[in-house]
Amino acid sequence: MESWRRRLTRFLFPTESDYWLVVLRIGLGLQVLLYALSLRSDWNYLFAGTDGGMNGRALSEALLSSQSPLVPRLGRLVTIGSAVGLSERGVLFLSWCSLLCAAVGLLAGFLSRSSAIIAWFIHLCVAKSGGLVAYGIDNFMTIGLFYLMWSPLPDRWSLDWRRGGKAQAKDSRLSGFFRRVLQIHLCIIYFTSGIAKCLGSDWWNGSNLWRALTRPPFDVLPPEVLVHGEFFFPLAGALICLLEAGYPFLVWSRRTRLPALLAICLMHVMIGLAMGMYLFALVMIVLNLAAFGPEFSFRLERIVFAWLKKSPASTG
Repeated sequence: MESWRRRLTRFLFPTESDYWLVVLRIGLGLQVLLYALSLRSDWNYLFAGTDGGMNGRALSEALLSSQSPLVPRLGRLVTIGSAVGLSERGVLFLSWCSLLCAAVGLLAGFLSRSSAIIAWFIHLCVAKSGGLVAYGIDNFMTIGLFYLMWSPLPDRWSLDWRRGGKAQAKDSRLSGFFRRVLQIHLCIIYFTSGIAKCLGSDWWNGSNLWRALTRPPFDVLPPEVLVHGEFFFPLAGALICLLEAGYPFLVWSRRTRLPALLAICLMHVMIGLAMGMYLFALVMIVLNLAAFGPEFSFRLERIVFAWLKKSPASTG
C-alpha cells in the first residue's frame, strides 16, 4: 500500500516548471481579448433585458433560476447596479470593460490572479445569461479560466513576477498537480467525445461532417467545393473518431505525444477555417498546448540557442 501511495503521489504531484502556466495565461488572455472585441458591437443587443436587446437574457436567466439560484448571471449585476443608480446599459458597458481589462492583465501578467478571477466571473455571467446563443467555446473558456485562477500564479514571464512575485515561494509540485488535472480533464473530454462519435454511423459515413459544414451560420465553404470533395467526408469523419477516442493513449505516451498533439491542433485549425469557429479553435489549441506542449516548444528553444552558441558567427 505504501508503494502504491508513493506512485499515486508522484503521478498527481510531479515536479513541474511553470512554462505550461505561461502558455495558459497568455493564450487565455488572447482568447478573452478577441472574445470581448468580437462581441463589442452586439454586446447590448445580446445581453440587454429591456434596453434595446433581443430579450434573450430574460429567458436564459429564467431557465437558470429553475435549475439553481446560485448561478452567476448578468441580471444580478444589473440589479446591483440599479441599486447604486446605474442603468442597465451602463452595467453592461462596465462588464464589457472589465472583461477587456482582465484580458489585458492576463496578457501582461499584471495582477494575474485578480485578472483571471474577473475574467472567469464576467465570462461565466455572460455565458449563462446568453445561454440561448452560447456554444462549446463558452464551456471551454470557463474551464480554462477556472484552472488558471486556481493555479500557482504568477509565472516567471509575468509582470507580477518582475514586480516581486518572485519572492513568493513557488511549489513545483503544486504546479505539476494543476497541470496533471488539466491533462486528465482533456483526456476525458476527447475520449468520451470520440466514443460517442464512434457509436453512431453518421461520423463513419461522413454525413455528420457534411451537415456540420452546410448548416448556417457555419456554412463558410462554398457548396461547389463541398460537392467536389464529398469523397473526403467519410475519411475525415473516421479520422476524427479515431483521433479523439485514441487521444488519451496517444498523447500520454512520450513517443507519440508530439504527433498526437500536432494532429489534434491541426484538426481544430481545420474546424476553425472550414466553419468560421476561430475562437473555438483557438481555445482548444491553447488548452492542448498548455497541457501537453510546453516541453516541445522550450526544448526547441534550447536547441536553437545551443546551435547559435556553436555557430561560427557567435564565436567570431
